[in-house]
Amino acid sequence: MIHPSALIDPGAQIGENVKIGPFTTVGPRVEIGDNTEIGSHCVIEGPTTIGTDNRIFSFCALGGEPQDKKFHGEETWLHIGNGNMIREYCTFNRGTADGGGVTRIGNDNWIMAYVHMAHDCIVGDDTIFANAASLAGHVTVEDRVILGGFTLVHQFCRIGAYSFTSMGSIINRDVPPYVTVAGTMASPRGINSEGLRRRGFSAERIMMIKKAYRLLYKSGLRLNEATESLIDLANGENDVLRMVDFIQESKRSIVR
Repeated sequence: MIHPSALIDPGAQIGENVKIGPFTTVGPRVEIGDNTEIGSHCVIEGPTTIGTDNRIFSFCALGGEPQDKKFHGEETWLHIGNGNMIREYCTFNRGTADGGGVTRIGNDNWIMAYVHMAHDCIVGDDTIFANAASLAGHVTVEDRVILGGFTLVHQFCRIGAYSFTSMGSIINRDVPPYVTVAGTMASPRGINSEGLRRRGFSAERIMMIKKAYRLLYKSGLRLNEATESLIDLANGENDVLRMVDFIQESKRSIVR
């Protein structure tokens, strides 16, 4: 299952039924889980762990040193979960000692060509990254986010669960859960209604999220006032409480 031209370091750990294409290089301290398929001309450097049932297409560079001048060879990691689709020419860097030491990609993500994930990024599960979306260092992308093609995310930003970014969005603040943003610089354009329907949200849940969005973005209230109003609106509704928690935890403030 490993092409004769592939270069596999003796220190790499390769699981069962792993396929590795021609001219791919796998370095020391790389672990590749069962049933993962790696295309041709990839470079995978360690320390890196790749879980089971992933498909990694040609010309990807995974686990390289972080592009950070403060990095001086410390032991840092790239962790990739299970069931991910990683298309051509993607680049994922390891973490930095100052940033927690780990770049982490979760499970069942659909990552299209030319996507870049810089050091110390944390990506959840079941996301979609369209072509050439790029994350600067220390970015967190929560579960079931969709990033449109050529989306650029500034360092230390958070992208909330179920949110959506349009093609070419430039994001320099946090994007709350469920919100759609677009533009340069990105601004809110409503909620991700279609995405929520596809994920099985009921009409009642979507309506409550729309009410929360209007309070946050259409009421004319200051952010702290809008947050207090969201707490009153929530009345135990988990979707609205998720938005409240996100806003209160934000360190860069939110797109507004």
